[in-house]
Amino acid sequence: MAAKKIGGKILNFVAWLTGVIVSLAVGFAMVGGTLSLPSWLGGQVLTMVAGWIVVITTFLSVVLAIINK
Repeated sequence: MAAKKIGGKILNFVAWLTGVIVSLAVGFAMVGGTLSLPSWLGGQVLTMVAGWIVVITTFLSVVLAIINK
């Protein structure tokens, strides 16, 4: 029974860490210009702003998760 709880916690942590890594990868790709929107949807400027929002909120969620533990 205890092994299932430990396995579940590890799996939850791995899923959370994967989400953080993917969010940061996408956010930095948007900021760096690798990912962008077409010009009729806002272009590079809107993509860069959205990328910074993703990066900042991801870092904030990591800090809050650490504080919560």
